[in-house]
Amino acid sequence: MPIPPFQDLFLPFLQYTADGKVHSTQDVAGHLATHFKLTPEEIAEGLPSGRQTKFHNRVAWAKSFLGKALVIEHTGRNRFQITQRGRNLLAVGHARIDNRTLSQYPEFQAFRGLQEDANGVTRTQRPVGNNFPEQGLLLQGEAAAQTPEEQLEAAYQNIRGQLSEDLVAQVMKCPPEFFEQLVVDLLLAMGYGGSRKDAGQAVGKTADGGIDGIIKEDRLGLDAVYIQAKRWEGTVGSPVVRDFVGSLVGHSANKGVLISTSRFSKDALEYAKRIPQKVVLIDGTMLAGLMIDFGIGVSDVATYAVKRLDADYFGLE
Repeated sequence: MPIPPFQDLFLPFLQYTADGKVHSTQDVAGHLATHFKLTPEEIAEGLPSGRQTKFHNRVAWAKSFLGKALVIEHTGRNRFQITQRGRNLLAVGHARIDNRTLSQYPEFQAFRGLQEDANGVTRTQRPVGNNFPEQGLLLQGEAAAQTPEEQLEAAYQNIRGQLSEDLVAQVMKCPPEFFEQLVVDLLLAMGYGGSRKDAGQAVGKTADGGIDGIIKEDRLGLDAVYIQAKRWEGTVGSPVVRDFVGSLVGHSANKGVLISTSRFSKDALEYAKRIPQKVVLIDGTMLAGLMIDFGIGVSDVATYAVKRLDADYFGLE
């Protein structure tokens, strides 16, 4: 089964601590993985950032939410045990414990920035995203399956995806000379080409047998990379890749980069994998992604640093 929403972890998490013993996050994660019959692949599935797995992120947030409701208490670094409030909550016999269940406790309401109006309807006291990601955040619908950190990453990926589309559309409007300069700027930012002068002379100047440029692989020029960059609108098929490889062979070259503003066909991608030459195919989406990652044609609007408590600083065991 897929990784359950993190609120679905609340009840089995709390039940695991019902013995009153001190438990570790690692122990409860192993129990929950077995409880939900997760496969090794599901457990290893990472967040988009690649810094943490989705499963362990959800376990950590489940522990955080239960701790804010004071149904568990922290006894040390990554260690906790059930409280009397937690025992009382289990004794009620809930079929599911979620945010609504925990909102009966004033400490959890304060954590979430919640209040009840005269009709008993729970509302937020401040808008989403004010000060801390978890504060003022109502998890409803599809978002209820995600931790606050996952929601931040999903929002970032959505913004990045839209920016990627805008970049490709803008590149298609620019003259060929501008595109050549863009390729130079990107390759330099990635560490290729030596100096700007070297890169400017190498890319977009040869126009020789399907080769648009030759650029140094490193600043010392120990090897050369042959470049072809075109603003194609339709899908680029395997014949284009074959012609480029033929040009590499004609220059006794083993490395090449074929850059397109559109996409490559399945046959083209498979052909590039079979040949002995090392040919990298960069489509419009990958090109835009590299531009974003290396700061070409984009500027920062805002930067958010997501931080966590430094247990080492406080000497927590």
